[in-house]
Amino acid sequence: MADIKRFPLAWHLRGTPTQYVRHVRRGTVAHEGTGLSFFFRPLTAVLSEVPVDDRELPMLFHTRTADFQDLAVQASVTFRITDPALASARIDFSVDPGHGRWRGNPLEQIGGLLTETAQQRVLGLITEHSLAEVLANGVGQVRDQIQQGVGADTRLAETGIAVIGVRVVAIRPEPDVEKALRTPARELVQQEADRATYERRALAGEKTLDAIRARFGADAVTSGRIFQARRGPKTS
Repeated sequence: MADIKRFPLAWHLRGTPTQYVRHVRRGTVAHEGTGLSFFFRPLTAVLSEVPVDDRELPMLFHTRTADFQDLAVQASVTFRITDPALASARIDFSVDPGHGRWRGNPLEQIGGLLTETAQQRVLGLITEHSLAEVLANGVGQVRDQIQQGVGADTRLAETGIAVIGVRVVAIRPEPDVEKALRTPARELVQQEADRATYERRALAGEKTLDAIRARFGADAVTSGRIFQARRGPKTS
């Protein structure tokens, strides 16, 4: 947000390196660019401020697979306004000279446009695949679909917006379905743990028998000499 100070005859605006400011006076552009500092008269000035830094837009939308399973897709899109002059002509980035804040919500408008475009491409992809296919291979496909969708959207290009990167954070089914999908894997892990425990105990038993045979002889286990050796010699 630009810093605006009031002086007796005119007001002064001081911008930032990541904010594009456009000053129109009586229908003519008087100042435009980033990092500007200038005086203006509030009654004749029309000010617009467009951010030109990278912006992060989180997305969360719900869809349904081919086998009628609900999914929640969580993604993040990084975008940048590459043509601020064009963006200020297509979207209302005007600011109030009194406090330097936007009169509307231009970033929400851009966010809605990006979200709708991404959601439309993702819905078309996921509805053609089953739940198992989406969970196994869906992250990369969803990311590519969003990247292609927002990259080919003419509305974004005509507004001067470019998408820098797309990340898919998570694709998750309903909690009860997710729990049911985890159960076979957990049972398999438990079976493997039980088998490993049994093998360790069997190996320990074999080592014990080998030690007994080495000390008392090969037939010590079956002849009962171990029991006698532990009880000691008989007394008369």
